[in-house]
Amino acid sequence: MANVVLEFKASAGDSEPQSRPVLIIGQQSNLQKVSWSQIKGKLQPVVSKEIWQAALSGLIPNPTDSCPLYLNHAAVAALPPRVSRHNSQSSANFVSRLVRSSLPGGNNRCIVMVCERSDVFASSCAIARAFPIFSRRTTSSRRAEKKHVTVEIMIVGEENSALDVGQLECLANAAHGVRMAARIVDTPCNEMNTDHFLDEIKAVGAELGITPVIIRGEELKHRGFGGIYGVGKAAEHPPALAVLSHTPVGATQTIAWVGKGIVYDTGGLSIKGKTSMPGMKRDCGGAAAILGAYRATIKQGFKDNLHAVFCLAENAVGPTATRPDDIHTLYSGKTVEINNTDAEGRLVLADGVVYARKDLSADIILDMATLTGAQGISTGKYHAAVMTNSEKWEVACVRAGRSSGDLAHPLVYCPELHFSEFTSAMADMKNSVADRENAQSSCAGLFIGSHLGFDWPGVWVHVDIASPVHAGERATGFGVALLMALFGQASDDSMLNQVSPLGAATNTSEDKMERDCKRRRLV
Repeated sequence: MANVVLEFKASAGDSEPQSRPVLIIGQQSNLQKVSWSQIKGKLQPVVSKEIWQAALSGLIPNPTDSCPLYLNHAAVAALPPRVSRHNSQSSANFVSRLVRSSLPGGNNRCIVMVCERSDVFASSCAIARAFPIFSRRTTSSRRAEKKHVTVEIMIVGEENSALDVGQLECLANAAHGVRMAARIVDTPCNEMNTDHFLDEIKAVGAELGITPVIIRGEELKHRGFGGIYGVGKAAEHPPALAVLSHTPVGATQTIAWVGKGIVYDTGGLSIKGKTSMPGMKRDCGGAAAILGAYRATIKQGFKDNLHAVFCLAENAVGPTATRPDDIHTLYSGKTVEINNTDAEGRLVLADGVVYARKDLSADIILDMATLTGAQGISTGKYHAAVMTNSEKWEVACVRAGRSSGDLAHPLVYCPELHFSEFTSAMADMKNSVADRENAQSSCAGLFIGSHLGFDWPGVWVHVDIASPVHAGERATGFGVALLMALFGQASDDSMLNQVSPLGAATNTSEDKMERDCKRRRLV
């Protein structure tokens, strides 16, 4: 999969399966809406109309099913016929699984995705997840030739006009972002330390014509970033705060995405065990998703100020490592007593969100992180955990999860009951809870929000993606599609406008009066 070139087309053209193997995938009801004249060019002469119709009739998805049409050159696969209210109508997770399991082999292959227009974005991002990039297998490195997979989007239903060039470009950029985020997360720390991650940020900046602001090493300490500096100061490669800024003329609001970029998490002196440490290269998943989403979002055109803030550090063990009992002053000016060096992500993010508030004057701040192992207990392997000070944004995140395929579900937001878990006799707060059985994921998010201030009038959204960031040993690129959809109403792209849950016109005059003109598109 590492050397696969993925291309999206409105029509992939005709070719017989022996020369270009094909997988046709969709809900059974949608597959049955496809006429033989639409699909025969990809199946004939080896697959007849009768074989095609018999295969469709024989599919019994529970929850999915697939059927070979001709040897190992052509197959059809059916998605679940219905989903629950907490799933995506696109069945995005099943799309990825079916592509991995049912796509025929070959150097030049075709996937025909049959779906309604509302599911095009989520389905395309799901296909991208099935093709990870990073590999150090010697057999794959010896293969110089690239494998091509062409994805044809066949739209059924009422709005079944073909995708235009701009919409196909949106899908290509989103897929690139998903695969790039997954590549960064899959890459081990000896190849993706803070130096390398900064190179990734600089490369995206150069592509977009943006010069990043970078605050690094001792400068972090001198400027008061006690969280990022304290976490990363023991590592060979120094910690950094990096910022990409898009500031178009006519912007009416300022949005900041803040990503946790812990390139490796040993746990620090509160060290992880031999079974819990492997996989901690993935602790940069939030920053990786934001980088992938930022590139794709800006390439599609974005109307408002958009900043990407990357909090990069390696939580290493060494003579200068932060000790339990140390007290650090964070960028907010608040003091934190360290009682668990393995609760480091909230420290770097606290500095990041306060920088977004103080230095970038952000109206809307979203932080994304692989923050807590408890997230998987709270919302599971497939749903990110979302916490926000705005009920409207909580609903919007869930809706964006469904429309993008990057599912999300709310956490409890109740600082008056939970923030006392961080009470310290020595400092303003501790960095880890007293009771680990009391809403751990919510409390971790509240630690970040407390540095913004619970009375801050702006919108703050916290997204914990600890479990969805990977499936087995592979990264998923989770978060890219969610961000693009959530903020899609501020995009110049029609497809992102469609999948965005925000900015839809309301009918009541009361709602119109309550809308703040400064946030007219997103709130």
